[in-house]
Amino acid sequence: MRKVTLISVAVLLAALGLYLVLNGMDAKWSGVDESVIEKFAEQANRPPREPLINTDQGDLLLFFFLIAGAAGGFLAGYRYRELFPPTVKG
Repeated sequence: MRKVTLISVAVLLAALGLYLVLNGMDAKWSGVDESVIEKFAEQANRPPREPLINTDQGDLLLFFFLIAGAAGGFLAGYRYRELFPPTVKG
């Protein structure tokens, strides 16, 4: 029990440290989309356009994750015995 508590505290401290480090960084790092893909797209005269499903609006992305989590939870619960077969004691 003590080992589990120590591991849990270590994971929480590591997550807190990572959050503090990442939160303190400037937003000067660009992703692959901005630094590579957009550069080659502009060279090929293909300017960026709006995505078909813009997930940056409101909570649309959160809603997609909610639906996926609910569907996955339902399927895991429905197939619980197949995912976690009972152990035979003997």
